[in-house]
Amino acid sequence: MTSKRFAKSLLLGAVSVLALGSASHAADAVVPVVETSGFNWSGIYVGFGVGAGANVHELSGDLLPGFSLNGIGGEGVYGELTVGYDYMVSPRFLIGGLLDAHVGNIETTLDVAGLDASVQETYGFDAGLRAGYLLTPNTLGYVLGGYSWQKYKLDTNAGFDFDWDQSGYFVGAGVETAVNSNWTIKTEYRYTRFGTKDDLLADLGAPDGTLELDTSRHTFQVAANYRFGAQNGGVASFEAPAYNWTGFYVGGAAGAGASVHQIDVPPAGLEFNGLGGEGVFGELNVGYDHDFGSWVAGVMVDARYSGMTSELKFPGGSINLDTDYGFDVLGRVGMKVNESTLAYVLGGYSWQHFDLDAPAPLNADWGSSGFSVGGGLETAMSSNVTVGLEYRYSQFSEKDFSSEFPIPDDFVTSTPSFHTVCIGAKYKFN
Repeated sequence: MTSKRFAKSLLLGAVSVLALGSASHAADAVVPVVETSGFNWSGIYVGFGVGAGANVHELSGDLLPGFSLNGIGGEGVYGELTVGYDYMVSPRFLIGGLLDAHVGNIETTLDVAGLDASVQETYGFDAGLRAGYLLTPNTLGYVLGGYSWQKYKLDTNAGFDFDWDQSGYFVGAGVETAVNSNWTIKTEYRYTRFGTKDDLLADLGAPDGTLELDTSRHTFQVAANYRFGAQNGGVASFEAPAYNWTGFYVGGAAGAGASVHQIDVPPAGLEFNGLGGEGVFGELNVGYDHDFGSWVAGVMVDARYSGMTSELKFPGGSINLDTDYGFDVLGRVGMKVNESTLAYVLGGYSWQHFDLDAPAPLNADWGSSGFSVGGGLETAMSSNVTVGLEYRYSQFSEKDFSSEFPIPDDFVTSTPSFHTVCIGAKYKFN
């Protein structure tokens, strides 16, 4: 999948947040007011969603003692169907269970010397529990976790194909908000960690442990749920703050994500997408929003420090490709899906610094410009404070390593992309 097609898929997914919410709005502007009726969160629900993400595979084993590579990275999109049940244990706390199934194309590809190969996540399911807290009567913040199972498939044009499955656990967080009497939309992040696959080459007669595979995955989804009986919520036991989005704000966020570097070596006919890394990051931001009634538009500048890393270990040392610091200049447009919650899309300019930490003379560092697109949900906690969950896909320009090492132009190039999700809070000045 090319970066343009991938970015288009992500934009379509992010815009669907606004499309789903728009069905619940009249054409007239909505003036922020205090909510007087509650939403019944207890009961059965069914839902569907679309998402994007990346995975990182770590390879090790007896085949190359003392060596390990974390990691082999892939990226793609997926669709998901969900059924679940929630129960309100108090006026603001909720517990529930869920079961979902997904189909996708998160994929690593290799093209070299006439050999085409890919490792793809095809289908899987998750079964888990979640605990939530009502930020407002109509908006829920929650954490979740449980069991995950995934099918993988190796395809080549050399007649060497096989598939396998891996199981493990997932944890995550999300924000879900009501858009009318029965429908909600949600944004959700999951981190999935699968158990070690130590019999990957068993079909070739190799003993267990010859080649071991450890896989982790970072995904974000936008979904809509239909809740049976949700319109019977009655009067809310607490009030949501009236909120005017116009004003300057400062904020901070913490998150996690994965990077995928497409490595090209034209003289060898090599295209590898990709070299993967993962980690956490922190961010500070400042911005301005203007409230147009039903819609909000604004601009934001942020700075971040990241720990997303790819690592190759070998006897006596290691090589790390670190994604350390960067900044973004972004614009966003959002729609109020209810009186206190905003669904939005964003996009703009991004810059990132990279550091190749390796024994001399292989060490290098550089900066790269690019773009980011994404979206999220943000809800008011008071007349000045909001919290939210946000996803971004970032694509950066190609790096030609001839500027760092004594090699011909375009001998080795790298084109990085990121998938990141953060939980943030903002303070707006009146």
